[in-house]
Amino acid sequence: MVRLTLLALAVATGLGLASPATAADTLTIYTYDAFAADYGPGPGLKTGFEKICGCVVNFVATDSSIGALRRVQLEGATTPADIVLGLDTSLSGEARATGLFAPHGLSFDKLSLPAAWIDPDFAPVDFGYFAFVYDKAKTPNPPTSFDALIKEPASFKIVVEDPRSDTPGLGLVLWVKAAYGDKAPAIWAGLKPHILTMARSWSDGYGLFLKGNADMALSYTTSPAYHAIAENNPGYGFAEFSEGFYPQIEIAGILKSSTHQALAQKFLGWLASPDAQAVIPETNWMYPLTGTVPAGFPPAPAKVLSLDEATITALKSAWIDEALAAIR
Repeated sequence: MVRLTLLALAVATGLGLASPATAADTLTIYTYDAFAADYGPGPGLKTGFEKICGCVVNFVATDSSIGALRRVQLEGATTPADIVLGLDTSLSGEARATGLFAPHGLSFDKLSLPAAWIDPDFAPVDFGYFAFVYDKAKTPNPPTSFDALIKEPASFKIVVEDPRSDTPGLGLVLWVKAAYGDKAPAIWAGLKPHILTMARSWSDGYGLFLKGNADMALSYTTSPAYHAIAENNPGYGFAEFSEGFYPQIEIAGILKSSTHQALAQKFLGWLASPDAQAVIPETNWMYPLTGTVPAGFPPAPAKVLSLDEATITALKSAWIDEALAAIR
């Protein structure tokens, strides 16, 4: 979820020039609820950008990033949104295919990311790695692979999220597929006895885990850092799976229908700056694009898996159906 970098374009777009804000200078950003929440990065990013843009930033929360995409699809050219923020690379192909997004015109060639960034339509926001989180006291010897998890007693339970409604759930589908390819259905069948529930959202699923209903929950490698830093509770860890880890890169895109194209572009350029990225780690609990992380954040995994966008876009629905069929 990382090395110091600053977009040269940030200077070229005049991020330091502010002018009096008017109603016409309101930048409307659709995002998922946790991003816009008081405890999320939204308020800090809003304050930071408003200081330099002479505008008003209006975050509009939806129930999930998938929900944000579905909303602009329904609204079409009449949407009041200028930007959709919080999609990720598992959804970028689907979002691009809607034809609703405009090229951002920015350069992101020096950021610290799991892979070089060359996407002309979507800008990176932050990144992380999916992982199973466990309570160290309850599970002192967590499984070290999907195969080891499958071999745990049937009483060993995990909480996962629904890939149709939640990006971590979709991330797990891609993780299993990237690690096992055509053998993915067998992995899902092996996981079936261990799945306590497939929650609609990450917050629902992780909440069940925190209440002690499961031994592990699908989350992120940085989730234990949240508990250690924000709650002063070092009692959580993430299982180090030998297959490697699958990344999530959160993205933002400018809508073609936006009447604030230049302002939206300026926001995406500023979002990659050190000032903006400093807000991310301890509010969104993801890795920033700059490489500057708080003490207590885990290093990036040594083995990172990947799938290309075209393959994901073409086969994602079939992979979801494959996973759901195996665990029913």
